[in-house]
Amino acid sequence: MQKGKINVTGEDIFPIIKKFLYSDHEIFLRELVSNAVDATQKLKILASKGEFKNELGNLTIRIKTDKKAKTLTISDAGIGMNAKEIDKYINQIAFSGAEDFMKKYKDDANAIIGHFGLGFYSSFMVADRVEIVSKSYKDDKSAVKWECDGSPNFNLEETEKEKRGTDIILHMDKDSENFLEDSKIEELLNKYCKFLPVEIAFGKEKEYKDDKQVETDKDHIINNTQPAWTKKPADLKDEDYNSFYKELYPASFEEPLFHIHLNVDFPFNLTGILYFPKFKNTIEIQKNKIQLYQRQVFVTDSVEGIVPEFLTLLHGVLDSPDIPLNVSRSYLQSDKNVKKISNHITKKVADRLKEIFTNERENFEKKWNDLRIFIEYGMLSDEKFYEKAVNFFLLQNTEGKFFTFDEYKKLTEPNQTDKDKNLIYLYTTDPEEQYSFIEEAKEKGYDVLVMNGQLDAHFINQVETKLSGIRFTRVDADIIDKLIQKDENFESKLTKEDEENLSMVFQSQLPNDSTFLVSFEAMRETANPTLVTQNEFMRRMKDMSKFGGEASYYGLLPDSFNLIVNSNHKLVLNLNEKLLKTKAKDLKLLNENKVEINTEIDALNTLQKDKKEEEIPQEEKDKREELNKKLQEVEDKKRDVLTKFGNKQKLVKQLIDLGLLANNMLKGESLSNFVKRSVELIER
Repeated sequence: MQKGKINVTGEDIFPIIKKFLYSDHEIFLRELVSNAVDATQKLKILASKGEFKNELGNLTIRIKTDKKAKTLTISDAGIGMNAKEIDKYINQIAFSGAEDFMKKYKDDANAIIGHFGLGFYSSFMVADRVEIVSKSYKDDKSAVKWECDGSPNFNLEETEKEKRGTDIILHMDKDSENFLEDSKIEELLNKYCKFLPVEIAFGKEKEYKDDKQVETDKDHIINNTQPAWTKKPADLKDEDYNSFYKELYPASFEEPLFHIHLNVDFPFNLTGILYFPKFKNTIEIQKNKIQLYQRQVFVTDSVEGIVPEFLTLLHGVLDSPDIPLNVSRSYLQSDKNVKKISNHITKKVADRLKEIFTNERENFEKKWNDLRIFIEYGMLSDEKFYEKAVNFFLLQNTEGKFFTFDEYKKLTEPNQTDKDKNLIYLYTTDPEEQYSFIEEAKEKGYDVLVMNGQLDAHFINQVETKLSGIRFTRVDADIIDKLIQKDENFESKLTKEDEENLSMVFQSQLPNDSTFLVSFEAMRETANPTLVTQNEFMRRMKDMSKFGGEASYYGLLPDSFNLIVNSNHKLVLNLNEKLLKTKAKDLKLLNENKVEINTEIDALNTLQKDKKEEEIPQEEKDKREELNKKLQEVEDKKRDVLTKFGNKQKLVKQLIDLGLLANNMLKGESLSNFVKRSVELIER
C-alpha cells in the first residue's frame, strides 16, 4: 500500500474547493459525470486510432445510490487509470488529464470536456470520504484503489476489479444526504447531463403491471446523446426542430414561430438552435430560457454575457468550446471571443429574419404581432441589429395591411407631405378610442398606422432621428387640418373679442380633474364643433415614462389637454349670437370701463417711462396700484358675467362632452348626464 500527501500548493486547498470554488454544491455530479464521459471519449479515440484493439463493449455510464451505505457511485467503462496515472492526475491537483490527452491527440480530442483538473475534487463538497476504484485499458490484470477523507492524506493500493473503467464512490456527509434521493439525482442529471454524448443510466425503466409500477430489466437512460444542435441542418425537418423544442421545454404548449440553426467553425466554433417563441405585447425578459453548453455539458442558463440583452427573449441552446469559463465552469469570463460570438449571433438572427421575410413574406406577416416587440427591442438596443432590421420591419395600418418603411413612404408621400416638406406618418394607439379621428383622417385621404405596442413611443423617437424628413403624429394630436399643415387656410367668422368671451364661457363648464386649455380654430363648417387633443410631444414623453428612461420626469406631470372650438361651426356661432343678444349691454359697459382704465394706465406709464422706481412719487405709485386694482375688478366682473351665462347653457356642456366623447374621455356619471341632456335637447 502506498501512503502519501496530495501535492497541492497550499494547505487550505480543500476548504477553498469545498466552500468557494463551486457556487453550487450540486455541481459535483456534473463534474464527475463529465469526467466519466471524458474517459469514455478518450477510449473511443484510442480505438479509432488503432491504439486500443479490444472490444469497446457497453460504454454506458451508470449512476447508483445506496441509502443504507450512504454512498453515491458513478461508474464508467472508459480508459481507466493505473497507479501511476492516479498519482499524476489525482494527487497533483490542477494537472488535468484531459489537458494532457488533448496535447497528444489535439486533432481528435474535440469531444474532451475537462481542462482544469479540479472537477474531481468537487466531490469533497458533499462527501467526507471518496474512493476511486479503477482499472486501466492498458492492464487487464491489476486494478487500483485510491481513498481520501478530504485531508491532504490519501491511500493508494492494488485491488480487484473485473472490468476496465473507473468507479467513483462518494460516502456522503450528513449535510448532503439529500443527494442520495433518487428524485434529486434524476433532477440534477436532467439539468446538467441531459445531452451528454455518452449514454447515462440511472436505475431501470418502469412499467405498469397488475395496476402497479414495476421495474424492468431495461436501463433508464436519462440523456439524448445526439441532440438536434449536433446534427447538420440539412438532416433535420421542421418537425425535428419542434420536437427538440418540446424536449427542451416540456411544459410549453405552444410551438415556436421560427428557429435559427447556428453552425459556425470559423473564426470560432459555435453550434446551437435558437427559437422565437410567441411573444406577448409586453417585455417579459426571461433570462433562463437560453441554455449554454460546452461540448454538450450544461454550463449555465444566464447567458447575458454572450447573448445581447434583446436576444434573451429567445429560447434554445448554444454550445461552444471557445467560450471562456471560470475554473468551475459555472459562468462566463470576460473575453474578446465572447464579444465576437455575441456579434455573430446578432448577425445570424438578423439574417434569418431577413431570409424569412424575403422568402415567406405572407408567413412573416401572419406572425408579425408575435415578433414585433422583439424586433423593436433589438432595434432600440443594438445599432447593428437596427441597420439590418430596418429593411424588414413592418408598419401596419388600420386596414390591417403591412408595409416596409420604403413601401410606406411611397404610399404616403404624395398626400401626407406638409408645407415644410416633412412626411407625416399619422398613427393611432387605440383604433376604438380614436375612431372618430381616424375616420376624419381617412376622409382627407390620409393613411393611419396602428402603433399600440409597449415600446412604440421609444421606437417612434428613434425612427424620427434615423430617417430624415419623417415625423410621427398621433391622429388625435390636433385638428385634422393642422396634423398635416398645407397652405390651405380658413377664415374665422368670430372676432378676437368673440373668441375671448366664448373662451371664458367654455371654461365655466370644463372638467375639474384635468388641465384644459381652450383655443379657437377656423375650420370647415362641417367639421366637429369641438375637439379634445393632447400635445404630441407631452403625450409621447408621458407614454415613454411608463417604460422608464429619460422621459420618466414627464410621467410626474399632470395630464394636459386642449379643447379646440371650431369658430366656423353653426352651433358655436349660435352660442355667440345668444351671448351677444343677452349680455351685450353688460359686456359693452365693462369693455368701456376697461378701455377708460387702460387709457389712464397708458398715460401714467408714459409719464413714468424714463424714471427709475425710486424716482416715482408715492402718489403716482398709489394711483398705478389703484388703476390695476380697478382693471382686475372689471376683468373679474366680466368673467363672472360670462361664467354665469355659460353655466346656464346646456349647449356649452354638450359641446364640451362631444369633444370628450370622441376621445373616449366621457365615462360614468358624466356619460349618463350627457345622454339625458341629449334627449332633452332633441325634444326641444
